[in-house]
Amino acid sequence: MMAVAAEKSAPATASNVVVRARDLARHYEVSRGMFRDKATVKALDGVSFDLEAGKTLAVVGESGCGKSTLARLVTMIEEPTRGTLMIDGKQATAGDPQLRQAVQIVFQNPYGSLNPRQKIGAILEEPLKINTALGGSERRRKGQEMMERVGLRSEHYERYPHMFSGGQRQRIAVARALMLNPKILVLDEPVSALDVSIQAQVLNILMDLQNDLGLAYLFISHDLSVVQHIANDIMVMYLGKPVEFGSAEAVFNKPRHPYTAALLSATPVADPARKKERIRLEGELPSPLNPPDGCNFNPRCWRSKDLCRSTEPELEEGGGQQRACHYPLED
Repeated sequence: MMAVAAEKSAPATASNVVVRARDLARHYEVSRGMFRDKATVKALDGVSFDLEAGKTLAVVGESGCGKSTLARLVTMIEEPTRGTLMIDGKQATAGDPQLRQAVQIVFQNPYGSLNPRQKIGAILEEPLKINTALGGSERRRKGQEMMERVGLRSEHYERYPHMFSGGQRQRIAVARALMLNPKILVLDEPVSALDVSIQAQVLNILMDLQNDLGLAYLFISHDLSVVQHIANDIMVMYLGKPVEFGSAEAVFNKPRHPYTAALLSATPVADPARKKERIRLEGELPSPLNPPDGCNFNPRCWRSKDLCRSTEPELEEGGGQQRACHYPLED
């Protein structure tokens, strides 16, 4: 397994691990009114994994499960409330310029992540201008090379973002993220704003870049049909906690947690001969201000019993992957 969700899992080869997270948590204090005490929102509450060079860990779940919070911690935009984060063998701190260059992020919206007043060349050269001592001609050469690497023509270097399609803009965003030769890319819903045909093109480019450069991807998505094509391992999250972790093959073929099974049942399958039973979850995602007792998923789970409503399950090995469930699904 290329990433691990708990300490007891077999460790990845130390030399290949570029991200190591242990018990990562991020809590926020929020006001509940003038005459009421502040409340704590546990946006992320105990996430552990190892990510190796050249591999992709996909983090999936509904909105509000903690995916984007995890992205902000790994990119050192925010500091964790609890836990440790090692990047490229060093303790991650927001002020370390070398580590900030080692981790780059590609955002969801290609229309909002590029400055409309800057030409593409200036956008690509800006990371080099800030972080290196390269001259203008060398920066331009590297920028044009990176454009060609993501499938764009270098003669478009002097164009503005509005002159490109959504898929082309996302390629530019990927090129910008690669200008400082990072080891890790955090991809936060990188293709969800694109048409399906364009999604495939961007995913193919990402996989080619990973093979060529040995990049590690933390791929955040709610679309399991996209994740299936790019992920080596999958971590399913619910209300700030991982509920299932395993290889992509194991999770897709034999989900052990009821929540994972429900997510997979809602994913379209391009096979008219394959029968598929839809699992419909009742109710809404609980408020992180007032999570339920026991298992966070128990109010929506059709397998819930008294133990689920009183005792929180631990992430344990079973059936080839890890799952946090008192009554996991069988084969």
